Amino acid sequence: MTASLARIRFVLVETTHTGNIGAVARAMKTMGLSRLELVAPRQLPDAEALARASGADDLLEHAGIHETLVDALAGCRFVIGASARLRTIEWPLLEPPECAQRLLDESAGGDVALVLGRESSGLTNTELARCHALVHIPTNPDFSSLNVAAAAQVLAYEIRRTARAEQGERLTDQPRDLATAEEMEGFYGHLTETLFAIRFGDPEQSHKLMRRLRRLFNRARPDRVELNILRGILSAAQGGKTARCDAER
Repeated sequence: MTASLARIRFVLVETTHTGNIGAVARAMKTMGLSRLELVAPRQLPDAEALARASGADDLLEHAGIHETLVDALAGCRFVIGASARLRTIEWPLLEPPECAQRLLDESAGGDVALVLGRESSGLTNTELARCHALVHIPTNPDFSSLNVAAAAQVLAYEIRRTARAEQGERLTDQPRDLATAEEMEGFYGHLTETLFAIRFGDPEQSHKLMRRLRRLFNRARPDRVELNILRGILSAAQGGKTARCDAER
């Protein structure tokens, strides 16, 4: 996955605000992307860019500075341009997940690029003509204003999500030391005893209540530490009867 991500360039064309350059660098680094190319930026990365990069200083330091888009795309086998609006010219149009998949597929054979345009006007038709496809983020049609760094974050996330899916990576919880069936039965006996001791419920009519409480705790699936806490609470409710709880831990 690292090798594929290393072959994906993010190309910013004539960026006006250096803070946006820094924010794009941050968006990229959080998703494992490292190739940042700048085409005729209004200003070179400065203190504001470093501040907005929030630790992605290395991407700014190694960013390529180019006079033309042609130079920035040198060596790329596949290029996607980001467009904030749908164009009348018929380029192949991709949504972000499709864009990510195409970039990763093509990066298996060499360098690829994602091009983002000016903050105010995006990419020109001439610049888009250098792209093999366009990606459009389907925003709210009543308020479609999306900052260039925010767009970069959306697209960078989709690239990483797709790459992780291809590698079979998934977020997993830490394994829990769940209470056993026997320990849960001991808890239910202790709970029943305590409810009677504090006069909550009638021993003759408690079956329905206990069924509901069993369903509640079975859904929760407490671990051993949590079960000991619950039994400690029950012992305290019984008036400080801790000996039984401690003996059964």
